[in-house]
Amino acid sequence: MRHFEDIDVGSRESFGSYKVTRDEVIDFASRYDPQPFHLDEEAAAQTYFGRLSASGWHTCAMTMRMMVDNMGEDATASLGSPGIDELRWLRPVYPGDTLRCESEVLEKRRSRSRPEMGLFKSRLKTFNQHDEAVLEMVSNGLIKVRDPAAPMES
Repeated sequence: MRHFEDIDVGSRESFGSYKVTRDEVIDFASRYDPQPFHLDEEAAAQTYFGRLSASGWHTCAMTMRMMVDNMGEDATASLGSPGIDELRWLRPVYPGDTLRCESEVLEKRRSRSRPEMGLFKSRLKTFNQHDEAVLEMVSNGLIKVRDPAAPMES
């Protein structure tokens, strides 16, 4: 199981594969982001998107799914997240796209108030099948420390 001590600043990882379907785009938009360009082909054709496109929030959800699947494969001692510092939707995501992710650890630190956990910051990018970035975010992850009694680095 990967713990705080196993995370190296600067390390990079590629993971995931998610096929975007028309039905899922419409279902998500119907429930959470019911704008015409996420729901209707004809309405979408009249916009910047040019055709039906996934909600940015749906892109986030698909990215999250790939992240969680990847954490399970690595058996990461995750404790969740206190949030995201930056989020950008760089390109539309369309039905038929296949998404994948790349991440880089930017920094990490032990919690002074809760020595059993650490925090790490990562830049995550989601790409489509043309290797075009569609989403970029800087996220914060909480993770268990293997040995909370170990001294903290200064």
